[in-house]
Amino acid sequence: MLFNSFAFIILVLVTFLIYYLPFLSKFQIQILIISSLIFYAYGQPYLLVLLLLSAAINIVTSYLVVNQDRKYRRVYATLGVCINVLILVFFKYSPLFAKTFFNTATDPGRYLLLIPLPIGISFYTFEGISLLIDVYSNKHHDVLTIDKSFKKHIYKTLFFISFFPHLIAGPILKAYEFYPQIGPKKLTDIDWAYVFKKLITGYFLKMTVADNLSNFTFWMEYPYFKTLSSVELIAMVFGYSFQIFADFAGYSLIALGIAKMFGYDLMENFNFPYISASFSDFWRRWHISLSTFLKEYLYIPLGGNRSGKVRTYINLIITMTLGGLWHGAAWSYAVWGLFHGGALAVERFFTRGRNDTEPGIWQSFLKRVVVFLFVTFAWILFKLPFAHVIEYFSSIFANYKVSITFNNPFLIIIYSLPVILYHLYYLGKSNTAIAGFFTKYQFVVYGLMLFMIIVNSGPSGSFIYFQF
Repeated sequence: MLFNSFAFIILVLVTFLIYYLPFLSKFQIQILIISSLIFYAYGQPYLLVLLLLSAAINIVTSYLVVNQDRKYRRVYATLGVCINVLILVFFKYSPLFAKTFFNTATDPGRYLLLIPLPIGISFYTFEGISLLIDVYSNKHHDVLTIDKSFKKHIYKTLFFISFFPHLIAGPILKAYEFYPQIGPKKLTDIDWAYVFKKLITGYFLKMTVADNLSNFTFWMEYPYFKTLSSVELIAMVFGYSFQIFADFAGYSLIALGIAKMFGYDLMENFNFPYISASFSDFWRRWHISLSTFLKEYLYIPLGGNRSGKVRTYINLIITMTLGGLWHGAAWSYAVWGLFHGGALAVERFFTRGRNDTEPGIWQSFLKRVVVFLFVTFAWILFKLPFAHVIEYFSSIFANYKVSITFNNPFLIIIYSLPVILYHLYYLGKSNTAIAGFFTKYQFVVYGLMLFMIIVNSGPSGSFIYFQF
């Protein structure tokens, strides 16, 4: 069920009306669980069984970790994490194993290719893992408590796993951040200004920017790109970079706005990533819920930066490569993660121990440009299989004499402009005049975005991160 579909709007409105009825206030969690299950089952109802199975595994194992003898806690936690990982590997990576290790024309390769990819499995699996690790490590005992009542624990954990604003594409929730929020909510506590701003910005980025850019980045696919000019090929790379930001940041903002309508705060998932002056800064700003998850539950357990320089570089590369592979069952995603891990390692090698003074304007600008260009061209690995990526770059260098046959570059610039202005505003908001002007006229800006959503939305399409 798409966030920009009529069915979703009806689901949210009906749920909202029932949720805040005074005589049903005791059943708010159950109401959201039912709506979340309807939301997930809308497109692929048979895969609801897998979501419920995943939730059941995490409900039972997390409860046993807390309430059984100490000597068995590690066993139950390990068992729960391993089952989560096995489910993710089986459903998400079977096609990759089939193509890599088997003849896909015969069994078992042909069978592995037919295994469906449940939407959002990477997100809710990671959330189950976070719950198990959090209750086992006991680091967040002050905020993360598991009810002695198994019935209450069922409701809370099923709600944590399935809460529909984040269910399909995040932000990835951490148990110790979400569980303390579970409780009665009041209609009078809603911050409507926050909800309005998140929803308008999110839908504008998705429907007006990303969906329109998808009309042009479609031509990046093989074999279309082979006939286009170098200018058009490069323009589409930048267009896709702005599209994937607008698409995913738009989803996250909508999720934050809807969650707030029901009284829940989700993690901000983007913080103007395209103005980053370093690769480490980029990963503090892009898909923040994933980068913090990888840091807390993979990089630090691997040893982090506590075991010497070489091991630190290796841990960075392993973490980012696995993070890349998390995005999809193709080696191009692993290569994308490897590139980012390598960039982080090289950056750390050259900057470790340096106490540089504040960089000048031009030095800071150059750093931002380098990071943005690296990130942008690496996104091609998200769009195309690895073999086609090589051909795409070859076409860029080979097609410089090909004439531009249509107005793609100009329209890409037009629809990318809101994302560019969005980031430039962040750079300039420390200026009192700029900040004051936006504060004074912000609702004019939001009104204009709402108008553009109504009159200039692109063709409705699923969010890019739904495939992950």
